[in-house]
Amino acid sequence: MPELPEVETTAQGVRPYVEGRMIRRVIVRERRLRWPVPRGLTRILSGLKILSVSRRAKYILLDTEKGVLMIHLGMSGRLRVVPASTPPEKHDHLDIVLSSGKCLRFHDPRRFGSVLWVKGLPDEHPLLASLGPEPFDPALDASYLFDLSRGRTLTIKQFIMDGKVIVGVGNIYASEALFRAGIRPGRAAGRVTRKGFADLLKAIREVLGEAIEAGGTTLRDYSRVTGEPGYFEQSLNVYEREGLACVNCGVSIQRKIIGQRASYYCPQCQA
Repeated sequence: MPELPEVETTAQGVRPYVEGRMIRRVIVRERRLRWPVPRGLTRILSGLKILSVSRRAKYILLDTEKGVLMIHLGMSGRLRVVPASTPPEKHDHLDIVLSSGKCLRFHDPRRFGSVLWVKGLPDEHPLLASLGPEPFDPALDASYLFDLSRGRTLTIKQFIMDGKVIVGVGNIYASEALFRAGIRPGRAAGRVTRKGFADLLKAIREVLGEAIEAGGTTLRDYSRVTGEPGYFEQSLNVYEREGLACVNCGVSIQRKIIGQRASYYCPQCQA
């Protein structure tokens, strides 16, 4: 599943091609996504200018003067910019045809993604209203995480993957950040110290920042807006390295299921 770095990479990739462009029309080939694509989207969007492209959590937001188109990539979705004349392939479900002669094409084999129209403020939409802060928000600090975790028996890995606590820390990056911070993923969130959270927040920002700069993590169903894979997978220290030597101490990396997700950690470096 595309995680925050993949979504941010996609937003950055499409931005130069769509910002300031007029929408000529919308072609919907398949409405049955996670939520049905709104009917009449061509009527709604035709003639509108895309003012900006931004990201909130894993949603890509195309802002216009009359509302916001909110796109989620789901499990296997991706956006590509192609000439509008390019024949659609299987699973190319929606095109946003632009005044430049190009189109923003939404591809999603599993159809768990979504394309929604929001008339009001996107932060007030039910899908976004209850979300926690962005990991790079300057107002986010260790005290916020420490205070929110008191008395929680939930594992620290599940805690930082909870979108109501902090957004965008998916399974891969949670494992990597916990390794850097020296915290075992199964430890109860309520047992992590304030300093531990300071180290962990720093690690989260480092891991996500490096992944964004590298273009995301190479996954089976993910590629960037150019169609090329991301490169951060080559820098992973623990994820899917069960039985291999820890890069720090040489002890074998272990795997454990936490919250129905595979977690990887070093039993010596992480306490």
